[in-house]
Amino acid sequence: MQSPPPPALKERLRSEVFARRDALDKDVRHEAARRIADSALGFSDLKGVTPVGGYWPIRSEVDPRPLMDALVERGQDVALSQILHPHLSWRLWRPGDVLVKGGFGVREPGPDAPEVFPKALLVPLVAFDRRGGRIGYGKGHFDRAIAALETQHPVLTIGLAYAVQEIDKVPVEPHDRRLDVIITEAELIRTAS
Repeated sequence: MQSPPPPALKERLRSEVFARRDALDKDVRHEAARRIADSALGFSDLKGVTPVGGYWPIRSEVDPRPLMDALVERGQDVALSQILHPHLSWRLWRPGDVLVKGGFGVREPGPDAPEVFPKALLVPLVAFDRRGGRIGYGKGHFDRAIAALETQHPVLTIGLAYAVQEIDKVPVEPHDRRLDVIITEAELIRTAS
């Protein structure tokens, strides 16, 4: 029996892993975000890298705010993604900044926030594998953003996920960008990308 094409398989996997992620208790997710932040802060490759691109959490994804707050506190610039469909722009952010409702209901800096070009990205995801494969929400925003930034300079890509989001193998398409590192509440995974 022939397996489904990658987009159809990704959609099925996306649904399955969303269910796993959504089933996590709110307190478990909160504690996981704290542990992920601690692990990321101890990750030597991220120390001193600036600016770091982040994201504002939606749904049940890992909340990067504890990590972003700590990065700013130790002197690194943090930028949040701004959706300019089909692309992302990165705007400087500081804790307490007023955010506006952007594309897909995501909170983001306003257009007056300075644009920057991150050297590291905190990447949200729905599912991942140990080779750095990632399934996102299906719009390709982060894949395009990584590709665009890589034309300017190397970019350290760090996926933030709960351990329950791991799958055996992500179906990879030509436009997909593999992650360098994935940090869960259980471990830091250096991928073979």
